[in-house]
Amino acid sequence: MRDIPGAWRRAVAGAGLIGSDGIVRPTIFAEMSALAAETGAVNLGQGFPDEDGPAAVLDTAREAIAHGVNQYPPGRGIPDLLSAVAEHQQRFYGLTLDPARNVLVTAGATEAIAATLLALVTAPDDEVVVFEPYYDEYAAVVALSGARLVTVPLRWPDFQPDLDRLRDAVTDRTRAIVVNDPHNPTGVVFTAEVRSLVVELAARHDAFIVTDEVYEHLVFDEKHVPIATLPGAWDRTISISSGGKTFSTTGWKIGWVTGPADLVDAVLAVKQWLTYVNGAPFQPAIATGLRLPDSYFEAAASTLRAKRDLLGAGLRAAGFDVSMPSGSYFTVADAAPLGAVDAADFCRALPHRAGVVAIPLTAFVTPERRAEYATLVRFAACKRVEVLEDAASRLASLAG
Repeated sequence: MRDIPGAWRRAVAGAGLIGSDGIVRPTIFAEMSALAAETGAVNLGQGFPDEDGPAAVLDTAREAIAHGVNQYPPGRGIPDLLSAVAEHQQRFYGLTLDPARNVLVTAGATEAIAATLLALVTAPDDEVVVFEPYYDEYAAVVALSGARLVTVPLRWPDFQPDLDRLRDAVTDRTRAIVVNDPHNPTGVVFTAEVRSLVVELAARHDAFIVTDEVYEHLVFDEKHVPIATLPGAWDRTISISSGGKTFSTTGWKIGWVTGPADLVDAVLAVKQWLTYVNGAPFQPAIATGLRLPDSYFEAAASTLRAKRDLLGAGLRAAGFDVSMPSGSYFTVADAAPLGAVDAADFCRALPHRAGVVAIPLTAFVTPERRAEYATLVRFAACKRVEVLEDAASRLASLAG
């Protein structure tokens, strides 16, 4: 059989998808979702909602399809969505953007991250700093770009980084610092001190900042603070978000990049050779969503907060130790009190033991750090209340 080309082998290896035998494996998400289907377990593994988004958003997509918005949109995105993103950044964060120069529509945040890192990495000895555990795409794209991944560990139970470890990680070789806030998979919201230090270090070492802010409206105890709003950050920051999490439309894959015009142009130069364009009828729908009243965004956060609390109570009753998240879809629990020694083995057995699917946190870390997260498990709270109640009832059987 012909060998996998080098760049792609680096990408799948970066994502931890090549086994010791050299065979490409399915992701842990695919494996766990298949287990859920096979066993009839409640799937709290993958982070997708099981309820539709707001009617106004869905209706706009239907109307767009019915009225012929089904061909290639403009390369940067339809003007109305570009304007809606700019309005959103001004409304919530006080950032003034030119829709035609500072905004780019992408095929979800996933493409935005890939296009951004591929645009920014220019030399084989470039380094990209990420917080670990990390959204698994980061390692794959860094590997694909040819750069070196440098990680800053987030420690149980608060998952805030050690500031000295962050200082040590960022050097003159650092090309970009990736900040996912609110954070997947841990649910942590970084402190003001962490955000400020990121900006300080980026300036000192002339690095870019890439922010992944897809959970920006799902923060429970405070308002989201984009790094781009901090003094000295704008000129070196690419901010990324999407409509999938905010409007429960993860399958639409409508994301965006905002930042200085020269950086956005660099991302566009890569993006146009990836998807070129995407999601024509969904773009006006997300524009509608971004213009919904404040009450929608407040309700989205408060609803998920209540689900977080419901899930956390169920996990504690089952015998887990729980790290209470400050944002995002996810809650991390320690299964050590239930006898777990390996999170992946625990998660593979959990559908059979209790009828619930979760994801081992070791799926989000480098191989050399897996022992440090060996018994930690991620659960998703973005499900209907009755589903979470069912899951809690099933998990109660673990308490014996």
